Amino acid sequence: MTAERTGPGLTVAAVARRLGVAPATLRTWDRRYGLGPSEHAAGSHRRYGPADLARLEVMRRLVVEGVSAGDAARAALAGADRPEAPGVPPPRTVPPGEELVRGLMRAGVALDMGSVVGLVGRHLRAYGVIETWERLLVPVLVAAGARWETTGEGVDVEHLLAQGIAAALERHVPPAPEPPRPVLLACAPDDLHELPLRALGAALAERQVGCRLLGAAVPKDALHAAVHRTGAAVAVVWSQRPETGDVSVLDLPVARPRTAVVVGGPGWPAHLPDGVARVTDLAAAAGLVRQVLGGQPIASAP
Repeated sequence: MTAERTGPGLTVAAVARRLGVAPATLRTWDRRYGLGPSEHAAGSHRRYGPADLARLEVMRRLVVEGVSAGDAARAALAGADRPEAPGVPPPRTVPPGEELVRGLMRAGVALDMGSVVGLVGRHLRAYGVIETWERLLVPVLVAAGARWETTGEGVDVEHLLAQGIAAALERHVPPAPEPPRPVLLACAPDDLHELPLRALGAALAERQVGCRLLGAAVPKDALHAAVHRTGAAVAVVWSQRPETGDVSVLDLPVARPRTAVVVGGPGWPAHLPDGVARVTDLAAAAGLVRQVLGGQPIASAP
C-alpha cells in the first residue's frame, strides 16, 4: 500500500482491491459515467479521494444488487443510496427472475462475503426460508457447481457462497424451542453437503420447531447412537451423490414410538427400505417433519 499511495489519494489498483473489482471495470466506470478519480498531484496520475471512493462503493453495491450500471451510476453521482432518476423506479427488495440470481453470483465471483450475506438476508426477511431457497439459492448453487465442473475453476466461489448463505440463515431466525422428542438432521456418511439441512433447520425455526443439526458426514454408528440416546421423533438424512446414498444407514434403532426416517437429496437409490419417506424439496421436508410431530403417520417412498 505504501508504494501505491505516495500522494493524497488511492491508485486504481488500490481501489480495485478494496472494492473487489477489476481495474478495467473502474476505468470503464470513469470513461462511461464519470466516476473517476478527482484528486491530482503535479507529476503523477490522478488519485481517488474519499468522496470518489464513497461514490464507487455505492456504484458497486447497487450493481451487485441487480441495478443497471447506468442507474447505479446516476445514483452514485447524486449521492443517493438508491436510483431516484425520473422514470426509474427504485430497485425492489427482490428483482424478478434471474436478475437477483445474477447479482448474487457476481458477489460470489468477487468473493464479497458481505454482499452475499446481505443479499441473502434481505431475501430471507422479505420472503422466508423456503421461497429464498427455491427461487434464489438453489439456482445460484447449481450455477456455481456447474461452473466448477465445466471449467475446473471457481471452487473458491462455491465455498464462499455456501459460507455466506449459512451465515445469513443463522442470522435470520433465533433458535426455536425443541419438541419433546427431537428432530435430527444429518448428512449420510461421507456426504459433506450440509447446507440443505441448514436451510431446513432455518425453515423449521421459522415455524417454531427447533432441531439438532448433526452436520456433514455423520458415520452410521454415530447417527444410530444419537437416535438411541435421544429417542428422536424424526431423522432427516441427506445424500447428494449416489456413492453416499447407502441405505444401510437408514436401519435405525427401534424407538417407542418409532423414529420416522426421511431422506432428501438426489443420492438415494430409487427403491428405499419400507417405512422410509423421501422428500424432493424444502417445503415437503418441513411439512413432513411437522406432520410427524403432530402425530400423523407418513407414507413410505414409492
